[in-house]
Amino acid sequence: MLFQIQSYLKFLWESKNEHGVHSPFVFSLLTKCFYDKKPKPEYQILKNYRKSLLENNNFIEVTDFGAGSKVFKSNRRQIYKIAQTAGISPKRAELLFRVSNYFRPKNVLEIGTSLGLASSAIALGNKESFLLSLEGCQNTQSVAESLFNQEFPDFNFDFVNSEFSKFLKDGSANICDWDLIYFDGNHSKKATLEYFELLLPTINNDSVWIFDDIHWSEDMEEAWEMIKNHPQVKVTIDTFQWGFVFFRYEQPKEHFVIRA
Repeated sequence: MLFQIQSYLKFLWESKNEHGVHSPFVFSLLTKCFYDKKPKPEYQILKNYRKSLLENNNFIEVTDFGAGSKVFKSNRRQIYKIAQTAGISPKRAELLFRVSNYFRPKNVLEIGTSLGLASSAIALGNKESFLLSLEGCQNTQSVAESLFNQEFPDFNFDFVNSEFSKFLKDGSANICDWDLIYFDGNHSKKATLEYFELLLPTINNDSVWIFDDIHWSEDMEEAWEMIKNHPQVKVTIDTFQWGFVFFRYEQPKEHFVIRA
């Protein structure tokens, strides 16, 4: 906890808003997407999806292949508590919706479905997209898939229960170029860098990658720095919670720390 507080104070000191940005690409993203305050009808759909989970008192046995939970001491957890503490916040869900709506990705890969709170935001952002979402825990994935089928029967999605590393190493993710990848699985340096390298062959010039919890630990901050310095990475945006990565060959290499 102390590490994250120190990291956040450093972030506040270094961060800017759109007035400190001179990149037209990033300025447009901030003003038209990040800082878009207009109400959206999809926000109510996201609230309803969350409400369904918050009203679910059932227990499930969670299998955690990642860095573990800083909240739960047991693997037997109530669904509403997972949604309260481990799921994406309402504010972040709305931002993720706007990001998806802004970039209009055709093919989306999500690493870490959990209960589908982020999945619903991404899918609503572009209803014409294909979403492939990976989840290591069968019980958690089953909850998300059931609710998704109920709420979004017409969406094009596939929820896959698999260990992330195994799925990526056997080439199962190399079925297309991914326009958007949301990394919210194993929050460790080793796993994050492994996923990064394995998925590099699937990028296109306009691909958007979002890494969750880049300041989760010292290891994750080290992974983030290595990703920023990779020669194929051109633009990054650190919003503290998330790290955005862009591969646009026409862009000069720039790194931004932005309050969002």
